[in-house]
Amino acid sequence: MRISFLIHNAYGIGGTIRTTCNLAGKLAEKHDVEIISVFRHLDDPLFAYDPRVRLRHLVDLRKDSQDTDLEDPRRKIPATVFPSSDRRHDHYSALTDERIGRHLARLDADVVVGTRPGLNVHIARQAPRGIVRVAQEHLTLDTHSTKLVLLLRRLYPRLDAVVTTTAADAAAYRRRIPGVLVAPVPNSVPASGTAPSKCTEPVVVAAGRLAPAKCYDDLIRAFAKVSAERPDWTLRLYGAGGEQKKLAALIGELHVRDAVRLMGPASPLEPELAKASVLAVSSSMESFGMTIVEGMRAGLPVVSTDCPLGPREIIFDGVDGLLVPPRDIDAMAAALLRLINDDELRATMGRAALAKGERYDPDRIAQLHADLFQRLLDARARPGGQGRAALVSGAGQLLGAAYTLGDVAMAAGRKARRMLRK
Repeated sequence: MRISFLIHNAYGIGGTIRTTCNLAGKLAEKHDVEIISVFRHLDDPLFAYDPRVRLRHLVDLRKDSQDTDLEDPRRKIPATVFPSSDRRHDHYSALTDERIGRHLARLDADVVVGTRPGLNVHIARQAPRGIVRVAQEHLTLDTHSTKLVLLLRRLYPRLDAVVTTTAADAAAYRRRIPGVLVAPVPNSVPASGTAPSKCTEPVVVAAGRLAPAKCYDDLIRAFAKVSAERPDWTLRLYGAGGEQKKLAALIGELHVRDAVRLMGPASPLEPELAKASVLAVSSSMESFGMTIVEGMRAGLPVVSTDCPLGPREIIFDGVDGLLVPPRDIDAMAAALLRLINDDELRATMGRAALAKGERYDPDRIAQLHADLFQRLLDARARPGGQGRAALVSGAGQLLGAAYTLGDVAMAAGRKARRMLRK
């Protein structure tokens, strides 16, 4: 298959970029794969892309590039194809409308995959109908504005499929945007290049954007309670973002500077995770939970809020981690202390988490995507145009066995729990 990804900026850092990098690299082992980055602002990407993946850009924002588009007057004219209701609209312009439209008109591929709503709108409107057109949802439908959802309701039925990272978000799509095939496929996380944690170091780790949705203020307050009972343990918080000054001030206010450390961003993150013994996630919302799986692949049990939508589909409570109510500081502190104070439980959950993490291996996840793409191509080839309709109407039967990874994980968790009780 010839597979083309369309992404906002492949040269930066972030969950969507990392996921696309991982998936494209694995698909390139068997298929012809390219990534088209709308923007390029650096000479070299921050992630290491598989050399078999062709990486191209449409708009050059490098100051010293001979082909820079920084002074193009069309950049000052707001985009009209890329929707104003997409949060990145201020990055897009008449120039991107023209470049993306021209790229899609000339696209020579079997499958084109968009990675954010605004780009999926471009694909729905402008990609040739002979190409299988797939939209990926890297956030959740319910986080989008009403205006954007109404636009997606109108345009997404033109697409062949929408891929979500959780079954819960897939259910929301089926409920709110009828007439589209929705397939939940989790993100992939490669195995850590370092030895897994032995869960013996007195360190709790957290990682992610220092943003309000991560609720790191809750985690710091919870860890202040932990520190009062176990002053030998520390919390290392990796990441950067707009909340940094606020969080630093809170650490000072709670007098926990010796216990809570803002470590800044780390790349690669895996070696730092392996130095800890517990991963903490305090979010009010997660579209998937990449950090949870990364922690599991490092052999860490996870204490996470049971927030929408991802954690409950990854963590089996009491087996490979603990789930607590969102914004419940006392419950978070109690769960952390439960693992901190029980060395055997912590180690047992760490081993279970390591086994769970293998379910998100890139080989497995890439095959799920490839199987979906092939089904869609086969449906296109059926006479009378009935193929896609059959896929839509029978999505639960055709795709259920392949994409209910959460159900498989839960079954494995139940088995592991029975074994723990013996």
